[in-house]
Amino acid sequence: MHAIHTGTTRTRTRTRPGVSGSDRPRLARHVRLTFCRTRQRKVLLHPETVVVLNGSGAAVLELCDGRHTVAEIVTELGARYQTVPEDEVQQFLDRLVARRWLELSDG
Repeated sequence: MHAIHTGTTRTRTRTRPGVSGSDRPRLARHVRLTFCRTRQRKVLLHPETVVVLNGSGAAVLELCDGRHTVAEIVTELGARYQTVPEDEVQQFLDRLVARRWLELSDG
């Protein structure tokens, strides 16, 4: 695994071995989660890119504040929505880490 270390935050250049339950994800500095009134949905803003999120994607990213671990995010979503596949949450976060839209801190 290749990683660039800055303090305790790391940005991975590969998606495997993947996000672990003890990682604390947060949005990268150049990425913002906001509500788009035109689309009536949450969007992820990245320079020159707008990603329209579905409800579950927005719910995951709202909890990516650098304080919650991945395991805590899955637990919180499970309490809200009854069943949340942990592997799907981790795959979603893996994709965002690979795009450098999400950073991980060690738990």
